[in-house]
Amino acid sequence: MVQAHNRRAIRGIVVHCLHDPGEGDNADAVEIVEDGLLVIEQGLVACVGPAADLLPQLEDSIEIEDQRGRFILPGFIDTHIHYAQTDMIASYGEQLLSWLNRYVFPTEGRFGDKEVADETARFFINELLRNGTTSALVMGTVHRQSAESVFQQAYARDMRMVAGKVLMDRNAPDYLLDTPDSGFRDTRDLIERWHGTDRLSYAITPRFAPSSSDEQLQRAGELAHQYPDTYIHTHVAENLDEVEWVKSLFPWSRSYLDVYDRFGLLRERSVYAHSIHLDDLDRRRMTESGAVAVFCPTSNMFLGSGLFDHDRTHQQRVAMALATDVGAGTSFSMLRTVSEAYKVGQLNGSSVAPLRLLYLATLAGAEALDIDDRVGSFRRGREADFVVLDPQATPLLARRTAYADTMQEKLFALFMLGDDRHVRATWLRGQPALQKDES
Repeated sequence: MVQAHNRRAIRGIVVHCLHDPGEGDNADAVEIVEDGLLVIEQGLVACVGPAADLLPQLEDSIEIEDQRGRFILPGFIDTHIHYAQTDMIASYGEQLLSWLNRYVFPTEGRFGDKEVADETARFFINELLRNGTTSALVMGTVHRQSAESVFQQAYARDMRMVAGKVLMDRNAPDYLLDTPDSGFRDTRDLIERWHGTDRLSYAITPRFAPSSSDEQLQRAGELAHQYPDTYIHTHVAENLDEVEWVKSLFPWSRSYLDVYDRFGLLRERSVYAHSIHLDDLDRRRMTESGAVAVFCPTSNMFLGSGLFDHDRTHQQRVAMALATDVGAGTSFSMLRTVSEAYKVGQLNGSSVAPLRLLYLATLAGAEALDIDDRVGSFRRGREADFVVLDPQATPLLARRTAYADTMQEKLFALFMLGDDRHVRATWLRGQPALQKDES
């Protein structure tokens, strides 16, 4: 592992959330320092403040990286993504269930091959970093090797990551099925090997309720009970046909979410991708249990699944975060994802405020994964995971921000018009993990 430099500083427009800004402008929730300094010591945030105040206090020998005019944000946190679906992103013409059978399952069938898993995991990690994502919750395939590969690649890059192998013992091709016993054993062994290793954590990962038998979901619940600090990562209520299918497979359940609840899979550190077609009782239960609803705007629109109700979810105090959901999601960029989240809000009759968008892409993800004491903001002692964003990287954004009157307006324009071209650098624990050529 690369050791962090003892002490260094980054100068630029420093912006981070201290807590949830809600839907309005909350001066106490977000810190914006136009000419700011982020001081790093041993890979951790030492302090943040105006450069004019902090520069005189620094020793002459400290290395200062000048990024004035560029935004320095906490690294983006992607709370639901499938690394094994990288190679079938942007596959045409299907909705969820037919899309799984036509594209996803054949692609995922290749991941029992270590070379395929390793090569894809390397590309995947690089693509996350190229887009400014510093932490992610990653779904593998049914193969144990899929989890091993992505953990190994994340460890090599010193990246904070949560991942897991899929549990799936029915309603999929034979080459993608495990069993309740083998899934239990593989998951237990992977937890023992990887959970808590450096910056890595494990997620117990039933793909979705239709692909696991009652017995497998029961065994997953046993693991969740035995390892209470692991995560639970799955899908819920993404597609109306899927919801009807769950009713037929689990006729005793009150709702799709109730299936997971009955098997002990609804608790703190349980993360439910999509959460579109829920009712108020479901949302109340999520709030009570501490479960997280994940907003996946690009994939929901790409597959025609529906519009996530941000306002209703927020009003009922359900914890929520944002995700790309590659490969149904159409971009690794959390900037593109934030842009689509805003548009979904508009279609639902509300405007998600710029600072709330910032929160969803950074601190909300850290809170969802229960790592906000380590990443997601620039509070003192947090790990120095951050991204440098250049509004001059494209002519249109440069022109738009030149006419912006406030930092919030500039930030909103960056969210609407930004993409991977605007990511100048991505840092992990005070070290540059990716830096783009200035040319």
